[in-house]
Amino acid sequence: MTPIDAATEQTLAPFLGGRTLAETFEQFDREGYVIFENVLDEAAIQRQIDALEVWLSKDVRGRNNFEGADSNRIYAMLAKDPVFADLVSHPLQIAFGERELGRSFLLYACLAINLLPGETAQPWHFDDSHCGLARPRAPLSMSTFWSLTETTEANGATEIIPGSHLWGEERPEGASGPQDFLTGKVDDDLPDGAHPDMLKATMPAGSLMIAKGTLWHRGGANTSGDRRLIVTPQFCMGWCRPLEQQLLAVPPEKAAKLPLRVQEMLGYSIHEPFMGYVDGMHPKRVLADA
Repeated sequence: MTPIDAATEQTLAPFLGGRTLAETFEQFDREGYVIFENVLDEAAIQRQIDALEVWLSKDVRGRNNFEGADSNRIYAMLAKDPVFADLVSHPLQIAFGERELGRSFLLYACLAINLLPGETAQPWHFDDSHCGLARPRAPLSMSTFWSLTETTEANGATEIIPGSHLWGEERPEGASGPQDFLTGKVDDDLPDGAHPDMLKATMPAGSLMIAKGTLWHRGGANTSGDRRLIVTPQFCMGWCRPLEQQLLAVPPEKAAKLPLRVQEMLGYSIHEPFMGYVDGMHPKRVLADA
């Protein structure tokens, strides 16, 4: 576990809401999530929204129960606009990622989710379920949720079950199954799946929620007349296979222009002692040619 140094504590203090970094880590370990309100200012929020609008305007809807028939999802974000690297590389997020997953952690996925009015609740899931390892266990991933619009009880704020990151093999009613990922299968009569211990992670615009990869959660139903827009960078251990193949999603010529730490998260890095080499050499040499 990476120790907390004074310089890191000082850098992150403006985002902690009067808490110490150790206190936020303690909540993260106990409940499986932690929320930081008002991390981004209005100008930063608007830069993200402006970059997304060109893609959201295409109004491509979800393909199955998991993505949602009344949601837009934008993938391969770092190939679409380098401004999204500002979220991926935020120092608060990196501090949690290095503590939770180690210095060599990778970008597991990075997508925007635009929840439109009328969207139903998503199936319950946890984000590192794809590894197929038995629970309880330590998480292999960490998910973050940046609210670009206010997330409310009515517009589909992410619903979480605090403490569920410690569960074994139990599953909440309405948990996702293989049928929820079938292209073209969108059901309007899914079970409600409300859990007695769940809470809605409401946040002002510009806020950040960080959750363990083993925390059960889902997108809520949008019963309002407004959209709910978030960006969710997700991270995994340096030896795990990412959900989205970042080295293919982001062309080398675009990756070469991103910050060094983001390049490392894409896979231009080594998990010690030598996992990730290319032709026997460090993968960052590929970017020199780009």
